[in-house]
Amino acid sequence: MRNQPVIRVQQVSQRFNTASGEFLALDNVSFDIHQGETLSLIGHSGCGKSTLLNLIAGLTLPSSGGLLCNNREIAGPGPERAVVFQNHSLLPWLSTYENVALAVRQVFRGEMNKSEMHEWIMHNLELVQMAHAHNKRPGEISGGMKQRVGIARALAMKPEVLLMDEPFGALDALTRTHLQDAVMAIQQRLNTTIVLITHDVDEAVLLSDRVLMMTNGPAATVGEIMRVDLPRPRSRVALADDSHYQQCRQQVLQFLYEKQPKAA
Repeated sequence: MRNQPVIRVQQVSQRFNTASGEFLALDNVSFDIHQGETLSLIGHSGCGKSTLLNLIAGLTLPSSGGLLCNNREIAGPGPERAVVFQNHSLLPWLSTYENVALAVRQVFRGEMNKSEMHEWIMHNLELVQMAHAHNKRPGEISGGMKQRVGIARALAMKPEVLLMDEPFGALDALTRTHLQDAVMAIQQRLNTTIVLITHDVDEAVLLSDRVLMMTNGPAATVGEIMRVDLPRPRSRVALADDSHYQQCRQQVLQFLYEKQPKAA
């Protein structure tokens, strides 16, 4: 895991022009993301987590500083960086199969024949346990199932980095738990690099190799980076009484609610 970083964020600042003047969202943010690790971004609302994820995705460009993916400048979106949003963003008139097929055709047109594309689409639906619903449209499946399809679509692009912007935030607690377990299993199987935005301290500690804690905005920056040295695969039941898990959890809580008290 401690090989050449796959993503480098170097002295990045982001400013926006508003009706009341210039707004500095991010100020001099620097960190690396290594191959095969899961890095969580956590902080109070308005600390620039989504802004930072959009910069890594190439959806926006920084006001100053730079971002690299495999030592190449991130100058726009690319299939090596797939995004899973809180909203599944599935096209409602297409089946789950066809929603995944859209991404596969876009990335692998000319590289796979029709049979190979079909096998690859079904393989990724199977990874998220949605192959049985490949003919169903989004309106016919639950919120958790929609999100599974969104993850399958992202994985089908064979990304080096999977960017997840609060992908479980709108789900009920039980569905959220099942999807967290699914993401951990997929990461273990594929060794995918994951960047995850979350507001949930337990989720951050459970899923991550490192937790990056953002200071309050405006002018948010990296406050602390905590390593989570818990063996994998991880069991939430076993970790409930684990002293190191509790210590990590407490460290994040102290940062959020003592070092970075939320404004009233």
